[in-house]
Amino acid sequence: MKSWIVSTLAGVAMLHGATASAVTSATTEQQSAHVLNRLGFGPRPGDIERVAAMGVRHYIDQQLDPAALALPAPLQARLDANATLNRPVGTVLAAHVAANKQAKDESDASKAQRRAVNDSITRDTLDARVARALASPRQLEEVMVDFWFNHFNVFIGKGNDRALVASYERDAIRPYAMGRFRDLLGATAKHPAMLYYLDNAVSSAPSQKPNGKQLGLNENYARELMELHTLGVDAGYTQQDVTALARMLTGWTFDQRRLIETNETFRFDARRHDNGSKTWLGRSIAPDGQNEGEQALDVLAVHPATAHHISYELAQYFVQDAPPPALVERMARSWEDSSGDIRTVLRTLFYSAEFMSPRAMGAKFKTPYHYVLSAARAADAPLANLQPLLNTMNQLGMPLYGCQTPNGYANTQEAWLNPDALSRRIAFASALAGGRLLQAAVVPTPSTPPTPLSAASLEATLGSTMSARTRAVVAQTAPPLRASMLLGSPDFMQY
Repeated sequence: MKSWIVSTLAGVAMLHGATASAVTSATTEQQSAHVLNRLGFGPRPGDIERVAAMGVRHYIDQQLDPAALALPAPLQARLDANATLNRPVGTVLAAHVAANKQAKDESDASKAQRRAVNDSITRDTLDARVARALASPRQLEEVMVDFWFNHFNVFIGKGNDRALVASYERDAIRPYAMGRFRDLLGATAKHPAMLYYLDNAVSSAPSQKPNGKQLGLNENYARELMELHTLGVDAGYTQQDVTALARMLTGWTFDQRRLIETNETFRFDARRHDNGSKTWLGRSIAPDGQNEGEQALDVLAVHPATAHHISYELAQYFVQDAPPPALVERMARSWEDSSGDIRTVLRTLFYSAEFMSPRAMGAKFKTPYHYVLSAARAADAPLANLQPLLNTMNQLGMPLYGCQTPNGYANTQEAWLNPDALSRRIAFASALAGGRLLQAAVVPTPSTPPTPLSAASLEATLGSTMSARTRAVVAQTAPPLRASMLLGSPDFMQY
């Protein structure tokens, strides 16, 4: 295996020695590949031809209406069999809490039970996301789930969030990914995963508990709500505004016991609420209980700074790392005119000349998540054991749900392009192209010889995304290395 990788590295170095040639004019095939890569995780065999036949505009419209696209039966069956995905969040949390309480007795049996429960929850959570991303025809929905989860990031490794993340994505992110931003904002604000991750669940007006321990204000969520989720860091608000918003959100919490027993995911605890008057963003806020926080979300969802901040992030995600300012401004106007309707803003983005410009094609560098998924889709990888793909994401520095900081994973070339990452990507490309990764996904032992990917089939799947230079270099390479050369090429890592 090591010699295989060394040979592949030597060949791919020839391709990475020069920047991929820019597209000077976009054919229908190139436009089809472009939307498959940007509105989804890249083409599977036959996809480019299918989109070209239906028309790029029709494909965009189809993706903007995901509910009209039926899931394939094998994918639906896999999701239906996913225990964590199909249980109430309180039931999942109860199993997690019980297993971790038992482990405190330090017995080997209890520790093994804790690991089994936690591993099962984590495995189910990760499996559902990756299986959908690989096999769902609702590719834009999967891309938007990735975008919004990063935007409203929570870390699966923080305590009870391991048991809450599946519900967070299912109940607070996925249903609103292309709906009204205000609904998405409210759903994330009230979900126990976010309340726990950014500590708003324990935030309260200063008071004394019977044992003398003082409870008090926690500003973590209020700060990230303005800095990351809505206005942006340069929107002109002050530390006083952060404190005032944190006071307005006191009492927004959940009760773990009630969550486990009745599946109640949010409650407003009036006893914790700061009932004093506040001044926030130049507004006088009269005492009004839970409605103070609701008013804040109403204001933030349609604020011009929010419109610009998220329009910039969307344009950066879908067009290029430094998005065209004129496009961002048009998207922000669409946001304001539609009161934050995400689908309307996306339509403005996808129908723009900037999005379909040849300059935008190949302008993005794939994140590890996008790279691994797009390679597996191009290889038409089976939905068997997805662990090798998840392991690769871990090795590339982007474990799924594993970003510890609230800002989520970056999606720019600067964040992910470095020599060590390239060598790891090429090792993955070599294993996938050589059939070893797929073999590991299907057969638990190496008793069956691996079946390498067909370079010709892979080249046909990728179509015009492979430049003439890449095709020429690959054609001069030994046949066993050609598929890995394609997957390790700069053309494939860019999109």
